[in-house]
Amino acid sequence: MKKYIIALSALVMASSCATDEAYDSANQNPNKPTQVTSDALFTSATKTLFDQNESTSVNSNIFRLLSQYWTETTYIDEANYDLVTRNIPQNYWSNIYRNVLFDLKDAKTRANNANKKAMIEVVEVYTWQQMVDTFGDIPYSAALQGSADPTPVYDDAADIYADLLVRLNSALANFNPNPASVSEQGFTTSDVIYHGDINHWLKFANSLKLKIAMRLSDVNASVSKTAAEQAVAAGVFTSNSDNATIQYEANPTNANPLWVDLVQSNRTDFVVANTVVDYMNAKNDPRREFYFDDNLVGGYEGGTYGASNNYNSKTHIGDLMHQQTFRGVLLDYSEVQFLLAEAAARTYNTGSSVTTHYNNAITASMQDWGVSSSDITTYLLRPDVAYATAAGDWRQKIGFQFWLAMYNRGHEGWSVYRKFDTPAMNVPPISEEAVPTRLTYPLNEQTLNKTNYTAAASAIGGDLKGTKLFWDVN
Repeated sequence: MKKYIIALSALVMASSCATDEAYDSANQNPNKPTQVTSDALFTSATKTLFDQNESTSVNSNIFRLLSQYWTETTYIDEANYDLVTRNIPQNYWSNIYRNVLFDLKDAKTRANNANKKAMIEVVEVYTWQQMVDTFGDIPYSAALQGSADPTPVYDDAADIYADLLVRLNSALANFNPNPASVSEQGFTTSDVIYHGDINHWLKFANSLKLKIAMRLSDVNASVSKTAAEQAVAAGVFTSNSDNATIQYEANPTNANPLWVDLVQSNRTDFVVANTVVDYMNAKNDPRREFYFDDNLVGGYEGGTYGASNNYNSKTHIGDLMHQQTFRGVLLDYSEVQFLLAEAAARTYNTGSSVTTHYNNAITASMQDWGVSSSDITTYLLRPDVAYATAAGDWRQKIGFQFWLAMYNRGHEGWSVYRKFDTPAMNVPPISEEAVPTRLTYPLNEQTLNKTNYTAAASAIGGDLKGTKLFWDVN
């Protein structure tokens, strides 16, 4: 199995939360190299991005809880949407700015050809979109300057989205799938996603463009339609073999962070939430045997969301997610097909019908988890699943199945819920709060970057968990 070359880049503070002294001291570690290659930086940043999304550490990634796929057993603050006690926004913000975006920026300055720079750009765009989708307005154009600008201004989230489309178009134009020499190739052994296959990177970039376009569908229909149709025409994912994934290894250093959190830690902090279990039980969903563990005699029973739960009497998380080698995912074919289903419902030119994309999306999800063909066929024929007869309008039909398919991709499941406003979620009994629509800004921003923080909070309508993002208008 491929070994990851994980270089230790110089530890640098994100410009949005660092003072000059903190930044300078963080860059002077005698035990770490001060000169690293673009390959090492690209690998490290990419793996960190995967790790952040895969992890279930309550200190930095509670998105499976926000999506109500999982709930907690004893310590239930996070399932009740307490973001403050563990300083979750700060941990998430710092990790992404410092260990992903800064390293990618550094890698780009060291990259020596167009293919490498384009690959970096695609991962950067993915990461910036995720940051916007988490917080709203964020430091962007003035970010990552370190001691040169430790208090960067915040950019408008919609403006960032517009720039991300420009950057993706530039990256797509700069890719060369047939380089004339080895020196013109992209990253190869240091590319943990596609191992240097530029044609797959083109599909990834176009699929990401489609994703951004469809986030805009409720707020800028013309830009959304144009960008989505361009992405489809140029070529998006066409099967699960195109998925943007990382293959983790059977060793503690490069194991899936889920294994670290669920197995190596020897903790029993999580069970599957009754929210997702009840919905899947009602439809006899064949993914249950993969999503969930069959540890109860009487079938699947989720823990009451947001309440204390007895670990041994509730359904556990599935075996696959306890494996060191379980793959990590940034974007997959199922997601692309659900995006195309929405696009077709809005009469964008996608080349197929809503029903076809909808069926393709569900099928892709089930195939990726290992469901048999016969079980897939049976599920798609259920009157409460088939697109023609399932309850609700197109938004509810697509959104519900989209949310089910994003199980184990907590951030994306949370985004799907916010965009489609489905399914109905449970109310945690302690806080009695609705699902947050964003993470609040880190505490450091309120002290180290107070002027710009205050302006940003005012611009978005208040630094609150219930403040909606610009694209969340329904």
